[in-house]
Amino acid sequence: MAISSSNRRDFLRLVAGTGLAATSAPFLLAACGGSSNSTGATSTLLGSTLPGSTSTLAGTTPALDLGAVRVGYLPITDASPLLVAHATGAFDAQGFDAASPTLFRSWADLVEAFQAEQVDVVHLLMPLAVQLRFGAGLPVKVVAWNHTNGSALTAADRIGSVTDLAGETVAIPFWWSIHNVVLQKLLRANGLTPVIEGDASKSDGTVKLVVLPPADMVPALASGSIAAFIVADPFNALAEVKGAGKILRFTGDVWRDHACCVTVVSENFLSSAPDAGQGLVNALAASQLTIADDRSAAAAILSDGGYLPQPVEAIERALTHYATEEYFTSGAIVNKEWSSERIGFQPYAFPSYTQELVTALKDTVIDGDRSFLDSLDPASVHEQLVADGLARAAIEANGGLERFRLASFERVETIAP
Repeated sequence: MAISSSNRRDFLRLVAGTGLAATSAPFLLAACGGSSNSTGATSTLLGSTLPGSTSTLAGTTPALDLGAVRVGYLPITDASPLLVAHATGAFDAQGFDAASPTLFRSWADLVEAFQAEQVDVVHLLMPLAVQLRFGAGLPVKVVAWNHTNGSALTAADRIGSVTDLAGETVAIPFWWSIHNVVLQKLLRANGLTPVIEGDASKSDGTVKLVVLPPADMVPALASGSIAAFIVADPFNALAEVKGAGKILRFTGDVWRDHACCVTVVSENFLSSAPDAGQGLVNALAASQLTIADDRSAAAAILSDGGYLPQPVEAIERALTHYATEEYFTSGAIVNKEWSSERIGFQPYAFPSYTQELVTALKDTVIDGDRSFLDSLDPASVHEQLVADGLARAAIEANGGLERFRLASFERVETIAP
């Protein structure tokens, strides 16, 4: 991803000032125990060759030879479509020469490698993609949603409701995340005020937000150093499995079928190899269907294949365990009629979501430079940031809207904190 030296300096200043720097966020894998694919910030090729808009099944002769593509990821279930695409041969079927994806230790490592052209394809937090494009001036392009929902607010057993978080400390994985956005919506809807400086006050109804490596969240909750955390699975499922905490509210029950991590490439990747861009999203869409068709098998692939370091029990729970009476009774799921999933898989990026997300970011407390948001027009962001035509074509090539549980390519955002 070629960018100017001045943009690189701006990027380095940005990550140093917002918690993205590796020194302040050496997380996600650092305390996860690693995996067979772990290489830190050193990239390996995830072979790649992708066909055009026609889907090709694994085991058949690819329509095109598109060369190598390198994929980077962090070890969370958000990355599942990219990982399963490699494991099942979906990349190969599209014409890629697929080698192992590269596992990185932090968002900082991942973004730095992407910016330095060490990897071509990554999954990023959608708010982070907004920040990198409009705050840091990096030519990033969202080509698909990796998943929907997939996160939760997990609390200590002594916390009975969101209002009980007054005077407490809650951990988030990153300031520029949907987790931070949704948490602050929940807090304000319950009369609480998020703060990032000083101590929380129960009498004042304030809640202290801190950034904590996701792999450290379950131990921190178990030890009582935090009252709750909001993060991607399988860390919420891991807390349940270990008896360290309970789901207080699923984020997908607050913002219906929201995006969290999205698939990102550089503008140069798309302009220099448009067939590869389409093939990439075709493979992603096929992988999403593979996961949705057999989630338990996908969990086994992610665990046994060494892609994710968490125990298979937690990974499978994150992929399968949602619409149960326990969550309806506890209030973890309030909007039962939404018929959502704990984590869903479809590639299309709805413009309405991008616009609503940017609007929400303007009202979100963030520790770092957020001044670029002041002049950012929510209605214009999607067209500049997202190449949604690739997902449209991939959906049609992989069975159509109904196959992905979509009614249309338009929707109205539903938020109910």
